[in-house]
Order: sequence, then structure tokens, then C-alpha cells
Amino acid sequence: MVNLFAGIQYFAVVIPVFLLALTIHEFAHAWLANRLGDPTARLQGRLTLNPLAHLDPIGMLAIVLIRFGWAKPVPVDARYLKNPRRDMVLIAAAGPASNLLLAAASAFLYRMIPWGGAGLEWTWLVYPVRSMFAEAVWINVVLAVFNLLPVPPLDGSRIVSGLLPLRQAISYSRLEPYGFIIIFLLFFSGLFRPVYDIMHVVSQALVLMWG
Repeated sequence: MVNLFAGIQYFAVVIPVFLLALTIHEFAHAWLANRLGDPTARLQGRLTLNPLAHLDPIGMLAIVLIRFGWAKPVPVDARYLKNPRRDMVLIAAAGPASNLLLAAASAFLYRMIPWGGAGLEWTWLVYPVRSMFAEAVWINVVLAVFNLLPVPPLDGSRIVSGLLPLRQAISYSRLEPYGFIIIFLLFFSGLFRPVYDIMHVVSQALVLMWG
């Protein structure tokens, strides 16, 4: 019973945080793409902060089962962009950047809420709210750093592709059909450990940044 109650508490905190993080991430892609001339995401109803527009059913199930998930990718049509290679880099970077900003804001709010300063009668509210901000720091850092990995189809691969000379970018893009296999191997070979360490350092730095 205790484990069940703890599990319910955990998901009551984590799922809303994950939904917000994923929604902000995809909204950032859609917003910048629209600003740069591509209306595709807006016309498909993706230029919104409504989580339902971005949810991927399997990604949501993954949050429950493995405590990590994803949303539907925002469609981008490079033909609308004035400078396609540069603009694609900016659009790709917008998602991780938005998560880092959200992580920094969450770290600030986490540090601003005292554990017991409001009195014992408010502990029931302070504890879950503070836990939610702590989870928001970690989840947003994880999403930002993970998406910056230079593995197709992650945002990092779009950034790398835009920075490479065209011929090398075309060769690099051929890795995309094998992207999920590469990610799987990273997780289960131990090669992902340094990335996890980076996530931990960034999370701690954001919290400590506010004093």
C-alpha cells in the first residue's frame, strides 16, 4: 500500500511536469518555424500550448513505463525558409533551448520556496510543489541534453547537419534510418553514462546558480 501511494504521488508530480516540458519544447520549434516563414506547424494546429496537440500515445505510455517519453515531432517544410540550412539549425535548437530556460526558471522557483518557512500547516502544499520544481529542473535538463545528441532524428543531428558542408551533411543524414538503433545501443552499452553525468552537473549548476 505504501509503495502504491508513493507511486501515485510520484506520477502526480512527474506527468504534469513532463507534459509541460514536452509541450514547451514542441511549441518552441513551431513558434520559431512560423517566425522564420514556415506556416506548416501553425496550419496543423501545432502552434499552441495545448498539450493534446503535441501528445504521442506511445511517448506518453513510455513516461509511465520507463519514466521517459516524447511528443509528436513538429513538421517543418524547409521550402518556406529564406535560408533553409541556417534556419533549420535555429529551429532545431529552439526546442532544447526552451527546456534549458524552463529548467533555469524551475530551479529559481525551487530555491525561492522555503521548506518550513510558511509554517507546518502549509507543509502539505510546500513539499509537493517544491518536489515538482525539482523534477522540472531534472526533466527539462534531460530533454535538452538528450535532444542535443548528434543522433538522427534528434535535434542535435539537425544542428550538426546544418553546420556541416553540404556534401558531408547529405552523407550524415543517411544515418537517420538507424537513429533509434544507435540510441538503443548508447543506453545499453554504458556509453550513455557520460551524457547522464553531464545532465546531473547541469541540473546541479542551475539550482546552485540562484544562491
